[in-house]
Amino acid sequence: MILSDNRILEEIQKGTIIIEPFQRESLGTNSYDVHLGKFLAVYTDRELDARKHNTIEHFEIPEEGYVLQPGVLYLGVTSEYTETHAHVPFLEGKSSTGRLGIDIHATAGKGDVGFCGNWTLEISCKLPVRVYEGMPVGQLIYFPVEGTIGVKYNNKQNAKYSGQPNRPVESMMWKNKF
Repeated sequence: MILSDNRILEEIQKGTIIIEPFQRESLGTNSYDVHLGKFLAVYTDRELDARKHNTIEHFEIPEEGYVLQPGVLYLGVTSEYTETHAHVPFLEGKSSTGRLGIDIHATAGKGDVGFCGNWTLEISCKLPVRVYEGMPVGQLIYFPVEGTIGVKYNNKQNAKYSGQPNRPVESMMWKNKF
């Protein structure tokens, strides 16, 4: 089951879902539209290593927009800060974004109960495309959880992405033991 618009509003009233800033017009029938924040980032090296800390360079999207290029992995961020304390959030691209040839996540569309922060987006594109701060890029949908949760994500000792800021965050794969 996916939460409906009215159920999302009920959960916001209860405090189990937090979206800041919340804009009523961004609430769909069963999703909430999220928007591209003002920061993008790219990795400083052209070859990444899963066992090493790969650094990124942040930059602001200018008022006239920024042209994304195919073959480049951009890290973006949602302008919305979210918290989800009783549901599993999924981030999906909007159809309008997809029809521009923009993918907003490679594999990281599912959040965890207890995730608190802005969502980092793994952005790629098929053709050069100009993007703008504040444009709708995705939608959050919420699923109820069956059973009780032992430890929420924001309470896990090894939660690498809890409390993400309003800037993109690079991969923390290097913190894993393998």
